[in-house]
Parts: sequence; C-alpha cells; structure tokens
Amino acid sequence: MASQGLFISFEGIDGAGKSTHIDALAQAFRAQGRAVTLTREPGGTPLAEKLRVLVLNDAMDAMTEALLVFAARRDHLQQLIEPALARGDVVLCDRFTDATFAYQGGGRGFNLETLSFLERTVQSVQGLEPDLIRNPDLTVWFDLAAEIAAQRLAGARSPDKFEAEPVEFFRRVSDGYRQRMTACPQRFARIEAHQTREAVWHDVLHAVQAKGWLA
Repeated sequence: MASQGLFISFEGIDGAGKSTHIDALAQAFRAQGRAVTLTREPGGTPLAEKLRVLVLNDAMDAMTEALLVFAARRDHLQQLIEPALARGDVVLCDRFTDATFAYQGGGRGFNLETLSFLERTVQSVQGLEPDLIRNPDLTVWFDLAAEIAAQRLAGARSPDKFEAEPVEFFRRVSDGYRQRMTACPQRFARIEAHQTREAVWHDVLHAVQAKGWLA
C-alpha cells in the first residue's frame, strides 16, 4: 500500500467530536511512513475556503448552498485531493459529499436527485472508469444523538449558521447520514460517538486496521 493513495473522510453532525481523531489518525499513518494530507470541506484550497465563509455565514436558499458547496468541492478535488492521491498520500478529509446529502438533503430537505446529479458531474475524474466518481475509500461516521451534540456545542464558541440550527434539524441530518450508509454500507464505518474519547479512538483505529491500511 506504500505507493497507493488512500482517501478517508470523517463525517458527523456538529459536536460529534470527529476533528480530534483526524489528527490522531494522521499521526498513526505518519508513524508508519505514510505521507498524509489533512484537509476539510467546504475548504481545502484558497478558493474553496472563500466559499466556505459564504456557506457557513450568509443566508441563502438550499440550492444556492448546495451549488456553492459543490463548486468548492470541484476546486478541492482538482487542486488538492487528486494530486495528493496521485502522489500516494493518505488524504484525511473532515467531511465530503456525504455531508452535503446529510445537511442540504436531510437537514434542508433539498432534492436528492439534484444532489446526485451534482455528485456525478463534479466528482467525475479523468482516468477512472466512465461510470465511476471519486468518493472516499472509507468514510468514518461519528454517529451521535442530536441532543448530546447540542449539549457539547452549548457555549463552546460563537456558532455558525449550521451550529445555530435547532435540534430537530440535526435529527434530520443524522437521518441523512444513515441513508447514505444504508445505500453504501461497504464504504462506511459507523462509530458510536457517545463513548469516551479513548473508546472512540479505539473504534476508529480498528476500522482502519480492518482494511489492512495500518498495522
């Protein structure tokens, strides 16, 4: 696996605690000699980071929101993710397309067929088979009850427009993630995020080791 790029995404509602474990997993891969690219969505490139500020803070309808997210994703893929995978890096991404289906599709109620069309269009990659699109090799989903996530976020910092949404919104987002996992179970590793940090890390590490990517 030393020369083959790996793409791992981390997903979950705000407050699920995924960000802590991205850094730990990066250290685990580096300890075994792998080059690691850490990134996030929306974001990851100068252009995508500008779009991130708009998406997280400005009022807009669900379609505009989705289009901006996919525009950022296209630049992210072209400028950062694909070159890193071609080099043989391990790419660890804080959110990817599953988040769009969860937040804009589940949370906002935006049309899933339209999101699927955008997914196919934006994530087509030259060199892949015609009907294939770029998706993570593994998606680690931090599944957490919306009520617990809200407690964790309370008073942590000034919330962006998504973090300020009511609990019911995050229930719909969680349902959106669950639908994505049901549609593609072989790609997902579901993590029970209500556990202690140590137990969560154990499960994350096990999910990656089960793929044969870490000793």
